[in-house]
Amino acid sequence: MTRSMLLLACALVVLASSTFASAAVVEHSFQVKNLTIGRLCRQQTITAVNGSLPGPTIRVREGDTLIVHVSNESPYNVTIHWHGIFQIRSIWADGPNMITQCPIRPGNSYTYKFRIINQEGTLWWHAHISMLRATVHGAFIIRPKSGHKYPFPKPDKEVPIVLGEWWNDDIMDVANRGEITGVGPRVSDAFTINGRPGDLYPCSENQTYKLKVEKGKTYLLRIINAALNNQLFFKIANHKFTVVAVDAGYTDPYVTDVVVIAPGQTTDVLLKADQPVGSYYMAARAYAAPPPTIVAFDNTTTRGIVVYDGASTANPIMPALPAYNDTPTAYTFYSNITGLSGGPQWVPCPRRVDERMFVTVGLGLEQCPANATCQGPGSQRLSASMNNHSFQAPTSLSILQAYFFNVGGVYEPNFPNQPPVKFDYTNTNVSNDMSLLFPPKTTSVKMLKFNSTVEMVLQNTALVAVESHPMHLHGYDFYVLAQGFGNYNASRDSKNFNFVNPQRRNTIAVPIGGWAVIRFRANNPGVWFMHCHFDAHLPWGLATTFIVENGPTPSTMLPPPPADLPRC
Repeated sequence: MTRSMLLLACALVVLASSTFASAAVVEHSFQVKNLTIGRLCRQQTITAVNGSLPGPTIRVREGDTLIVHVSNESPYNVTIHWHGIFQIRSIWADGPNMITQCPIRPGNSYTYKFRIINQEGTLWWHAHISMLRATVHGAFIIRPKSGHKYPFPKPDKEVPIVLGEWWNDDIMDVANRGEITGVGPRVSDAFTINGRPGDLYPCSENQTYKLKVEKGKTYLLRIINAALNNQLFFKIANHKFTVVAVDAGYTDPYVTDVVVIAPGQTTDVLLKADQPVGSYYMAARAYAAPPPTIVAFDNTTTRGIVVYDGASTANPIMPALPAYNDTPTAYTFYSNITGLSGGPQWVPCPRRVDERMFVTVGLGLEQCPANATCQGPGSQRLSASMNNHSFQAPTSLSILQAYFFNVGGVYEPNFPNQPPVKFDYTNTNVSNDMSLLFPPKTTSVKMLKFNSTVEMVLQNTALVAVESHPMHLHGYDFYVLAQGFGNYNASRDSKNFNFVNPQRRNTIAVPIGGWAVIRFRANNPGVWFMHCHFDAHLPWGLATTFIVENGPTPSTMLPPPPADLPRC
């Protein structure tokens, strides 16, 4: 018996040693500062990390610890958000401004440190303050632990494809002018692929991204939508994709010739170089709400070139892109993706629900201040809300600090489970109902018990305009149980819930004039932001915050803040 126990102990030691040996500490330094680059026939000064656009690609393995030293040498306040990372017991590194930290002021620094736990796939990092993420962003790639394989054929090469937006302007000036007019920022001047606009734009023939491929080989494209205010269609002429993951969650293989991707989302696809040797355009352009809408969008197209080995880049074949308002194509893509049940990092969807929420998401109006000129409908300012609460971030202390140190007066724990008024949410005739159009500004949060299961119906409204809102939840993945158009009907639509293999996401594009039902288990204590990932809508108030209470053990309780946490 003693010998058996000794052998068991030795085996456990060896197992633990191999587990820790496979994990690494990955360290980066980010210098955030001004960079002048040439785009669209002019020199433009932008804020960038380490002198590049996009910024550095983070590459780690599941189980690694990441340390990023951020030095702010720019003229603007900055924070960095690690989009999609769970931040288990490391919430002080999550990054949303005035939610989990005060900003890193010019001339100051902050070190983000966290472990990658139970996650594999493509995520990304970006600034989480004003519109700085237009140029402060980069890919975040999590590979399986050493000795573990992908649940799909190993590709010959992996390639990040970062889709972005470009302004011929200082992005903070764009944001400030949008704030003054009350209608948000003007539309961008270009879309980009890995920082390059492509040859449809002026002075950009030599600023076209090129992907060199060999016939017969397979490429894993890690596609990231880093655009600020646009969902995008993405195609490569004469080629098909096999979707194998979304938002760092593996999926059942899904074959398609078009990818639809909302701001904040990632999509991993396998691309087989199986066409005749030649050159083929990859292209992306906006997917937008159909008219009538008051929201303008960038209607340009960015292109890159897929070049087969032995071919020239002359006369590439152009793909036929969907129409800007091709909602059927977008819905087919979004709704046909299913999770890889039983695959790596898969956790079955919880069936018991403790907290049911019905949350309206949409636009509204705010009274124009006296002596100001506002350009929104009725000469008012545009606003936005969730359940008629238009979120306003605190200014004196972050919500996380206020919660951890029990400081009053920073937030109100009164975010409701239902909208205050029930109405025909997606009926465009309600757009002029003045009783619904002016949501109050509030810093309201929703308190959740540790380990409770939350089901949330996200219901778009037709107030002011009918749109699709990409809703992002920090600190969690959620299961997408169902989605559809019109008003959600529980007795009808709950029959279609997918509990077997629902897709897992951190950002859901709620269908235009429709709804989506998501579910998650609140087993990660902390203060977690939920917001629309259209950057124009965030300052208008399309957000809320969850505070998940501590669990019963030290490992399920919030740690204290690091010593170098930025001060307000």
